[in-house]
Amino acid sequence: MKNVTLWFIIDNWKILLAMKKRWFGKWFYNWFWWKQENWETIEQSMIREANEEIWIKIKQMKKVGILNFYFEDKASLDQKAYVFKIISYEWIPKESDEMKPFWFNINKIPFDKMWEDDIIWFNDFLNWNYFEYNFYFDENWKLLKWEKIWSN
Repeated sequence: MKNVTLWFIIDNWKILLAMKKRWFGKWFYNWFWWKQENWETIEQSMIREANEEIWIKIKQMKKVGILNFYFEDKASLDQKAYVFKIISYEWIPKESDEMKPFWFNINKIPFDKMWEDDIIWFNDFLNWNYFEYNFYFDENWKLLKWEKIWSN
């Protein structure tokens, strides 16, 4: 199972999402996520990739949860996502070859154009609850089942 980061910036009741432009999750609006390299801590991977992919410098963050993703036909895609809220950052997010950032009103998040699991755990995130979930997907990336491990 790969370790990845999944993170959010919320600013004045707006949340930053990105339209994925290629491969895994293409054309979905996504939270920002990246894989961890062997030599990095999970926090270092998030800082490095944020700078490489949307050209922002993360200054302060808080870990708020864990999401475990399982794909029935491709175990190589299984991921443990460490979820972070970005508390402060520098620079304006910019488009890359991988993704195009968009700001959405916190009450108008386009869940119908996102992964099916996102709406399930988002309230825990928004309420600053620390949480862990498991999500299971079929070969077409459709959600088969999910389980909430815990939340405070």
